Amino acid sequence: MAALTRAAPTKQELKSHEMGMHTEQLTGRTQQVFFDIDLNEPHHGFGLPDTFDVDFNKRGEIDASNMDAKQVNLRIRDMMKEGYGTIVLKNPGAKHSMAVGILNRLNLIIEGSLGYFGLGLLDGPNVRISGRVGWSCGENLMSGTILIEKNAGSQFGAALRGGDLVCKGDVGSRTGIDMKGGNIIVGGNTGAFTGFMMQRGRMVLCGNAGKNLGDSMYDGVIFIAGEPQSLGVDAVWGEMTDLDRGWLAEKLKKYDVMPKGGIDSFRKIVAGKQLWNYDNLEPTEKKMVL
Repeated sequence: MAALTRAAPTKQELKSHEMGMHTEQLTGRTQQVFFDIDLNEPHHGFGLPDTFDVDFNKRGEIDASNMDAKQVNLRIRDMMKEGYGTIVLKNPGAKHSMAVGILNRLNLIIEGSLGYFGLGLLDGPNVRISGRVGWSCGENLMSGTILIEKNAGSQFGAALRGGDLVCKGDVGSRTGIDMKGGNIIVGGNTGAFTGFMMQRGRMVLCGNAGKNLGDSMYDGVIFIAGEPQSLGVDAVWGEMTDLDRGWLAEKLKKYDVMPKGGIDSFRKIVAGKQLWNYDNLEPTEKKMVL
């Protein structure tokens, strides 16, 4: 690749060159091979290789009573391969790591509750759960929707990147930890350190929040209709706009979730951005930020 003509490198750039960051040889699949965005090819389905062309009107069921999580996950994949676009998962029995790694358009209906790490690494499905979910539900969701009718455990939507993750009930602590995009909507209350290290995306809390809401958030927005026990480091109150209210009204109507006080009860929390240049602060300034 030809070198680009540019100004003299900065001190920080020189340091990165000295550390060898610009000479490391990266091997493996290229972006052109891994992502195929030619949607005109019907066998590509959702636009990614190895996805299946499914028919949402073709409906099937899985009874997970006597199946472990691996068997269930493989059965879901086999049914998508057979063209099933709507799958009903019955008797999940709160097993862990269920319905993970689905990179395909799919209507998935789960009648019951899931254990830990359910619905992780999804890219495309629309999921509805009639019961509860354990820790880390929806971790690394890329696209699609997940709607939970009851409650969820801690680390709900950890490292979320896209899509809508919705819980109509209460959730545990560290909701949306390391969130990088997408939307998290909670119809009830949330625990401590919700929004910890949030980087992008939007979080909507219709109830109250525990201590240190938005702690160390780098960017993104948190809307809360109730009261937080406290705001975390570098989380500050922002100004609600008409665009914010319009987006909230549309999104909450879609999932039939709304606080008692309506849209006008929401307040907005954003990053104070004092941590953006934390390494450049003097020791006394660092103490003031923290």
